[in-house]
Amino acid sequence: MKKISLLAAVLLGIFSMAQKQNLTPEMLWSLGRVSVDAVNEKGDIIYGVQYYNIKDNNSSRDLYRVTLEGKVKQITQTPEKEKALFFKGDNILYYSSGDAVYSYNLINGESVKINEENEKLAGLVLSEDSKQMAVSTPVKLEKVSGSDMYPELEKSDAKVYDHLMYRHWDSWKDGNFEHILIGSSTKSLTDINKDEMFNSENYSFSPDGKYLVYQSKKMFGTADAISTNTDIYLYEVSTQKTINLTSDNQGYDVNPTFSPDGQYISWLSMKTDGYEADKNDIKIYSLKTKKTENLTSGWDNTLGSYIWGKLGNYIYFIAGINATEQYYELDVKTKKIRQITKGQHDFTSIFQCGDYLVGGREDMNHASEVYKVHIKTGEQTKLTSVNDEAYSKIAMGRVEERWVDTTDGKKMLVWVIFPPNFDKNKKYPTLLYCQGGPQSTVSQFYSFRWNFQIMAANNYIIVAPNRRGLPSFGVKWNEEISGDWGGQPMRDYLSAIDEISKESYVDKNRLGAVGASYGGYSVYYLAGIHNKRFKTFIAHCGVFDLESMYGTTEEVFFPNYDLGGSYWNNPQPKAYKEFNPIKLVEKWDTPILVIHGGRDYRVPYTQGLEAFQVAQLKGIKSRLLFFPEESHWVQQPQNGIIWQKEFFKWLKETL
Repeated sequence: MKKISLLAAVLLGIFSMAQKQNLTPEMLWSLGRVSVDAVNEKGDIIYGVQYYNIKDNNSSRDLYRVTLEGKVKQITQTPEKEKALFFKGDNILYYSSGDAVYSYNLINGESVKINEENEKLAGLVLSEDSKQMAVSTPVKLEKVSGSDMYPELEKSDAKVYDHLMYRHWDSWKDGNFEHILIGSSTKSLTDINKDEMFNSENYSFSPDGKYLVYQSKKMFGTADAISTNTDIYLYEVSTQKTINLTSDNQGYDVNPTFSPDGQYISWLSMKTDGYEADKNDIKIYSLKTKKTENLTSGWDNTLGSYIWGKLGNYIYFIAGINATEQYYELDVKTKKIRQITKGQHDFTSIFQCGDYLVGGREDMNHASEVYKVHIKTGEQTKLTSVNDEAYSKIAMGRVEERWVDTTDGKKMLVWVIFPPNFDKNKKYPTLLYCQGGPQSTVSQFYSFRWNFQIMAANNYIIVAPNRRGLPSFGVKWNEEISGDWGGQPMRDYLSAIDEISKESYVDKNRLGAVGASYGGYSVYYLAGIHNKRFKTFIAHCGVFDLESMYGTTEEVFFPNYDLGGSYWNNPQPKAYKEFNPIKLVEKWDTPILVIHGGRDYRVPYTQGLEAFQVAQLKGIKSRLLFFPEESHWVQQPQNGIIWQKEFFKWLKETL
């Protein structure tokens, strides 16, 4: 009987493997996108699942409740997008598409709309005693449109600006600024940023309700465009007075929050003005002593999301290590840091629930699901299984960690992703993946566009190096890309692809390079220096001409720091002379697919048009994939699927 059972199990396993399918764009877009919204001390975790409707080209997001024991209950089921705000006793408050705010009772399961039809409660925050509320609202303070200035010409769509930052990411400035309003009710709200032509955000009340803390970059126009100097402000409710807690720091100060006892305010801090990828430290300010202390100044790493422990003696945070994102514990008194989790995965959010940390966890094979982690032991337990059924039908490839020698004698982590049913005796076309950022880790992220598994499912090996300039390998490694875009990072790329190409399963005659943003820049640059290594290229929203990029991007502080300043500086920064892809086009001779979004104001779409025009005029096989209404990313379902289909269609034609 045992032999029969064993044979049956083996046959069942073989049959199951045979039934699995390779990942397709449609399957990728059908997956639920899971994220945690709120957690309470009782062990209730509220998370949302967003699903995309390809036919209707839209999405909906429903809310669910899961306990620490893994019991799941659906809270909402509508065609809207719901977002949980916070717990209030036995109720959870949540938004439903637009301005509607509901209160869901965890005991009886009933939802009640709490705001009136025209009552705006965007960014709603309540004090612990519910006596104070804060909301966010746009306030029109600047005339920029033709109809603003000439009311009789109401159909005009003209815009007039006297300063920079006239557009940002994917939208043009309309003269509105986000202000914080507080009061005991919506009928008694006071604008604490009255007449300020700045945006204020990330606010919260002190536990006793006496203070509100928030962040704001109180710079206007061109000054805003060339600086990252964002500060933390403390507003006293009774006196209506505001003080700047970070006036001595010139870099980013963001994400302020009060300690549980209300004695401290913490925030993330970067010291260098204009350097958006500087090391993030945690600082705390004592309301008693009025002094600020840096808790992580001696730590050779940068960190991201953080929370205070419930007792206030620890701060828990997410930080990268060797291209993974893990949970850490910081002892507030001793400043000692302890790594809580390990493994080939990324934690994407962090909350505390008793003895556990709770948040999303993902890896290159799996989209985010909710996990709990025991703080003391680091034991990880999966609480949701939103996509398990889908994954049971999808064949997945292996992800391997490799360490490659660089040209300057360093070790570089490179992820190698293999096709499902990989056969080491076969030869495979191979893609070098060039990461954007430029300071953004090639971690265990699960992307719904740059998805390594769907690339592998199309029978490609992917080589994804954590080249110079990527976090999680120490501050120095991260800093070494600024001013050197076309130097060591390019040599790191070539070291990675050259080393992995030594493997017998890599077809050296069928290599491609792909990437977006700085990764797109990398593709354009490699096209001029690759010395026949690559057979095809794909560049998405890439920087092609550093000079015209400097003249059209919105956050000018970025090229000022990373490129060394403006191109008319005397002497001209090295980047414009040596690392500008446009200066290498005479060496272009390889097919290239150019992709760009019309509403990309970080890397304006003319960068892509310039590159495509060069390729066409040189007689190089090339194609332009243009999305008029997309930005630096492709966010609409049907456009996303077209992106995937054209991506692999191009590779099939050229590789």
